[in-house]
Parts: sequence; C-alpha cells; structure tokens
Amino acid sequence: MARTCHLMRILLTCVLLLCCTCVGKDRVFNTPLSEQGIAGFGIGLATAGATAIAEIQFADYVYPAFDQLVNEAAKYRYRSGNMFNCGRLTIRMPCGAVGHGAHYHSQSPEAYFAHTPGLKVVIPRSPIQTKGLLLASIRDNNPVVFMEPKVLYRLAEEQVPVADYEILLSTAEVIREGSDVTMVAWGKQLYVLHEVCDMAKDQLGVSCELIDLRTILPWDQDTVCKSVCKTGRLLVSHEAPLTQGFAAEVVSTVQAECFLHLEAPAARVCGWDTPFPHIFEPFYVPDKWRCFEAVKRITSY
Repeated sequence: MARTCHLMRILLTCVLLLCCTCVGKDRVFNTPLSEQGIAGFGIGLATAGATAIAEIQFADYVYPAFDQLVNEAAKYRYRSGNMFNCGRLTIRMPCGAVGHGAHYHSQSPEAYFAHTPGLKVVIPRSPIQTKGLLLASIRDNNPVVFMEPKVLYRLAEEQVPVADYEILLSTAEVIREGSDVTMVAWGKQLYVLHEVCDMAKDQLGVSCELIDLRTILPWDQDTVCKSVCKTGRLLVSHEAPLTQGFAAEVVSTVQAECFLHLEAPAARVCGWDTPFPHIFEPFYVPDKWRCFEAVKRITSY
C-alpha cells in the first residue's frame, strides 16, 4: 500500500509539473489537504466565472466536503433565484475497490450524491469514455461529481483519440445486445458483468444485454426500460452496499415502468452492508460467481 501511494504521488507530481508548464502555476496548483477547503475554493472560483476542476485524492475522503457540495454547490443556483451559480465546477475523485485499499481507500459513495438535486454524478468505465465524459462534465453548466474507478488506472488500456470530443451526459450505452436478461452497471463492475454475459451464453444458453449507465444522476431511464421491456428480466450490480444503493433506484423505476413486461423479480448484486473489509475484499465485492447465480435465479423463475 505504501509503495502504491508513493508511486501515485510521483505520478500526480509529474502531471502537476506538466500542467504548470503548459498553462501556468496560477491555474494548476496544489492545495492544503483539506477536502472542505478544496470544495469550497472550487465553488468560489466557479461562482466568480472560472472553470474549476477540483480533485479529492480518494472518494473515501470526500465526506468533510459533503456540506460544501450538497448544501452549497448543488443549491447555489436555486437559492439565488439563478442570479448566481457554480455550474462550472467539476469535482474529480478516484473511487471503488482496488484490491488492497480496505475501508479508507475502497468506498463507492455515488448514492450519497445521487440523492442531491442540483448535482450531476458521472462514473466512466474506460480511458476513452473518461476523456469524453470528463470534457462534457467540465463544460456542463451544472456542478458535476466525477468518480473514477481507481483500479482502472492500472487495468484499462486504450488508444485515446487526441482530438477534442465529448460524450453526452445522462445517456446510457448498450455495450452488448441480448434478448433474455438486461444487466446494468457502471465503472469497473461492467467488466465483471461482461464476463458473466459470456458465462451465461456458454453455460445456460442465455443472451444478456449489458448497459453502461455512465451518468448516475440524472440517469437514462429510457434506455434501461426499453431494454427490460424487450428482455423481461433485470440485474443491477455495483460495489457499494446493497441497502439504499443506486441499484434500488433503478429497480424501483423499472418495476413502476415495466411491470407488465417482467418475467421475474429484478435482481440486485451488490456489496454487503458492512464496512469495506481488507483481507475479506474478495468476499465483499460482487464477483462474477455471485452475478452468475443471480442470472440463473431470474432465468429459471
């Protein structure tokens, strides 16, 4: 863990030095290690008209900034009757399990922010997606919480286009078409479900449709509901704990909108309702075996 953190500091320092060289020390700089201060400073810059991109080094440490983001950033436009806003604020933060992070470097707090009108919440799955979604978030006229699954820093490799491009927020992507089960996830969990799609096809003869939600708030209900009306079954999976996780929102909406099309109760495969463990991480995260068992249950209902 210490070696990993040391390497991350070196990488971040190199990036910072490169950015300082390109655009100047007045625009790219380190801050005191105060999450509340980082968020508050970003809100102030955005309110003054600047494009502010603040980084919380781990999503697990965003909680001291929670009041700033939820009570100030999200409500600034509403509270001032649209006289002021901090829409040019983007808060980046690495999130999710990494294999050895334990409870202070492994959490996925997207559901906390998804309960907040006025914020947008985005989670990419790959380098190409990250660039397009990040540029769209930075240019969006609303404050955006941009959560980056940290394990993908090491595992995801793609040839990212050099040219400028954006990926529209609040649009889910069907990354694998199918006819029997709709699977919904975001971030790293998509790689798990992609494997489950292959297992279901090879072992059960079940065709799974896989959807990357990409934007958690506001999320693309139409794409998900259209898929469920076709397949009649739904499985939603994420690393965050089961209770009040965002999967519950997806399942609730599908139940209301697609009830007459459902062939089985919607399934959720998520983290357990415990603090994130260290040595027991393999038993905590929703792996392919747990997801595969859920597929077997809903297809044999």
